[in-house]
Amino acid sequence: MRKLVCPQCKIASMYVKNSKGERLPVYVTDEGKVVLKNSSKSSEGFDMEEVYCMGCSWHGSPRRLVRY
Repeated sequence: MRKLVCPQCKIASMYVKNSKGERLPVYVTDEGKVVLKNSSKSSEGFDMEEVYCMGCSWHGSPRRLVRY
């Protein structure tokens, strides 16, 4: 399984947010599926339709990430 990367800075580390602004680390597979980095955590309440890059200011749809 390969990970998609940020189109701006080319790293795979992403996170998602919930309505409180809390962050949950994720990555996106080459099929475009958002996967939790820590599988013991719950993604309930987090918006999986928008991902944020941990390395720069980029954010957007997981479909906009690129293969590296």
